[in-house]
Amino acid sequence: MQELVLDKPEQLKALGHPLRVRVLEMLGQEGDWQLTNRELAQRLGVDPGHLHFHVRMLVRAGLIELAKGEGRGREKPYRSVAKVFRVAPELLAAGGAKDLQAAMIDQVQRAHALYSADGVFRSAQLEVKLTLERALELMAAFLSAARDLEDEEADKIVLTMFAHPPAQQD
Repeated sequence: MQELVLDKPEQLKALGHPLRVRVLEMLGQEGDWQLTNRELAQRLGVDPGHLHFHVRMLVRAGLIELAKGEGRGREKPYRSVAKVFRVAPELLAAGGAKDLQAAMIDQVQRAHALYSADGVFRSAQLEVKLTLERALELMAAFLSAARDLEDEEADKIVLTMFAHPPAQQD
């Protein structure tokens, strides 16, 4: 499994917009998927000119790259540089993941608004006494097991996990 540790603030900044997160998810979803800017725009339902800015930012951050081989006319295909992205602990400790966290929360809120009425949005929360290191091990094991159990015939779902101390309540 290809994994990239995000250790530069500009990499997290590149993931600070929901559209860029969706581009990265789309390029990383099937094998060595390669899509041009125009193909990405069509699949995401956005203007190619608007998307081009976001794609360039992902390229500059080193999260996607031009695919090797032949382009399709003037359009060049892009691919994700990794299947799994993990934020370096020192960047998290410095508060560098705020944009990424905001993009993830935005995606969860949009999905809730779209799918909760149909009963296809599920969530779970558990307060448990564990060290953060052990919780991260469990999360990594769960994500690995989920990848191993993938069913190509099933619809795609998003699994989002957070680990944090309980928020103070007023």
